[in-house]
Amino acid sequence: MQNSKNLQLYFAVIILIIIISGSIAASVIATHNPYEPDMLNRLQPPSLEHYFGTDALGRDMFSRILYGGRASMLLSVAAAVLSLGIGLLIGSVCGFYGGKLDLIFTSVSNIFQSIPGSCFMIAVTGILGPSIKSLILALVITSWAGFSRIVRAEVMQIKKETFIEGLYCIGCSDIRIITRHIFPNIFNKLLVLFTIRIGRGILAVAGLSFLGLGVQPPTPDWSVMINDAVLYYRSAPHLIIVPGLCIFLLIYSINILGEVLRNRLDVKFNEVQKC
Repeated sequence: MQNSKNLQLYFAVIILIIIISGSIAASVIATHNPYEPDMLNRLQPPSLEHYFGTDALGRDMFSRILYGGRASMLLSVAAAVLSLGIGLLIGSVCGFYGGKLDLIFTSVSNIFQSIPGSCFMIAVTGILGPSIKSLILALVITSWAGFSRIVRAEVMQIKKETFIEGLYCIGCSDIRIITRHIFPNIFNKLLVLFTIRIGRGILAVAGLSFLGLGVQPPTPDWSVMINDAVLYYRSAPHLIIVPGLCIFLLIYSINILGEVLRNRLDVKFNEVQKC
């Protein structure tokens, strides 16, 4: 069992390294211009000239795959960072001070979490219009509540510890206690949640882009490629298989990495496993 988990981890890390490296070095690795159409070579199968074939406009799929990974990863990471920042701020203040402020934000987070995330994101992007800003805003709005609730619960638990009382006795301020002594104690849980949230963000970006509410053409994006290839799934199945496989491998690798981090960093989870 342990060997199987190690193999999955190694595979996930290798896949992540390949995808991230390929996206970063896309301008160097790409064999063709990902935006330049070539109608004389449209819908070509994979070959030595075009490793993943060409799309309906004759654009090289290999080059577009390399550039397409940038949009999904950058958007999901940016949304996860913003969600973490908002959730960390609200959750720490509410958990540390409590009172009416805690009641208000808890009620607001309950409202956000009671609404299906996918429906809410579609509504936000539909109202604001398809763009990068509206996509990030939709991801942040549907994600911050999860971070804030976990931070709040952890802060409420840690502030009851005796060492917090000792810090007050030596004159530490609230900000110093929160930033220097509470945040480091919840870092492991936030890291795991952050990793998992990136995977969900990539899936959300893929779904919205497929519906035409996310990344807009001609910007290369894996989900947009799948949407464009729906009409050619019989004559050119590689147009759907290649970007779909990239999305699957990226999300799978991130989820495996998140599971490994949870197993190794979450003390309570390890204690339950040993029982």
